[in-house]
Parts: sequence; structure tokens; C-alpha cells
Amino acid sequence: MNRMPRVVATLLIANLVVFAAGFLLPNGRDLIANAGAFWFPANDHFGLWQAVSYMFLHADMGHIFFNMFALVSFGTVLEREWGAGRFLVFYFLCGIGAGLIQVGINWQEFHGLHASLVASGLSPDTLASMLATGSGVLPTDAAVKKALFEYYRLYATPMVGASGAIYGLLVAFGFLHPNAKLALMFIPVPVAAKFIIPGLLLLDLFSGVTGFSLFGAGIAHYAHLGGALIGFLLMLLWRNRSGPDAQTFAHEKH
Repeated sequence: MNRMPRVVATLLIANLVVFAAGFLLPNGRDLIANAGAFWFPANDHFGLWQAVSYMFLHADMGHIFFNMFALVSFGTVLEREWGAGRFLVFYFLCGIGAGLIQVGINWQEFHGLHASLVASGLSPDTLASMLATGSGVLPTDAAVKKALFEYYRLYATPMVGASGAIYGLLVAFGFLHPNAKLALMFIPVPVAAKFIIPGLLLLDLFSGVTGFSLFGAGIAHYAHLGGALIGFLLMLLWRNRSGPDAQTFAHEKH
């Protein structure tokens, strides 16, 4: 059996160690989330380093399992084809780009809700107090109340997970191996990557636009799409550069 390539193995171990630390350290999950999750920029917990650190935090066992399964499945192939350096650059650019795109969309939505809430009669001082304390007198109007809850959710709910980087890997794999058959648990037969990966992206786009998700609430759909977009742009850039073969982007033996 071939050994797992070193960058994939290191990323896997790092994610597992951070996840385990959240349970083993006293108050570990809160401490790690406060420092490492990607918080909304107006939140006191926000830090620039979180554009990287959030990729190593996961919400629960299912979250980390599926991300790490995909990392090993697709990352192993890509690292063996590209080499450690190129794979590492690709992974982090996709993950960072995914986080920034999601935060940018959240920022735009937050300020749109702020303007709407002020127009409905809530003062900026009242909204600031609600954000700071997490409490206050709720409006009676159902639509305004719903907007207020979403406004607070954007402010107080950080982003975690490697999914943005993973979606970049999915796109790269589909770019290089479009006819490879992939088997997913909710699809009974293997389907070619060139069909199943665009299908996943369309599903994320649908969920991001409509708010309806087949996989539950709390998913950063635009981070998935952002990671996929960065991955696609990198693949186009590397394909058009002179030097490495356009199909393999240089193979390295390990």
C-alpha cells in the first residue's frame, strides 16, 4: 500500500489534533473557537489570522469526517501528481479565498439588514446594544423579528471547517480526471466527476440563493462556491502557464 503523501498526512493530523483538543482541554471548544474560528469582522473575537485557522476547526464528528475523507481521497491523488509545494499552495489559497468570499457576502447582507432594521424603527444604538449583549426587547412584527435574528446570527456565528479548501480540491480533481467515477452515499451508482462535481456546486448555489439546504442549516454555501471558484481559476492559470504539462502540471515521484 502506498504511503499517504506528507502534506495530506500533515493536514489530516493537524485537523484531528485541533478537534481532539476541543474535547480534552478545559473549556477547549470555546477557547479554540474564540481564537481560531472565522468571526464576523465587527465581532470582538475577529482576527486576521482566522482566514487560515478556521480551516482547522470543525463543528462536530460528521463535519470533520466528511472533510477529512475528501481530503484523503482527492488530496492524495493531487499531491502525488503536483508535488507537495504546489498542492499546499493550492489548498490554502482555496481555503483562504473561500473564507474571504463568505465573509464578504455576510458583510454585505449584514449591512443590508442593518439599514432595513433602522428603517423599521430600531435605532443604531439599540442594535449595537443587542449585538453586544445578545438580548433586548424584540419587535412584535414577525418580519422585523426574523430580520433581527438573522442580523444577530451573522454577527455572532463564526465560520469553521475545511470545506472551502476541499471544494477547491474537488474542482481540481474534476478538471484533471473528468471521467473518474465517484461514488457518493446518496447516489446508488458511481457517476463521472464531470457530472457529479458541477451538480454539487449547483446544489450549493441553489441553497445559498434560496436558503433551503438538503444537508441542514448552518452551512456556508458561498464558502463552498468560493473555494471552487478559486480552484477553477488556479487550474486555468496553471494550465495556461508555460512549463508543466497542461494535463498533469508536473508529476513528482514520492
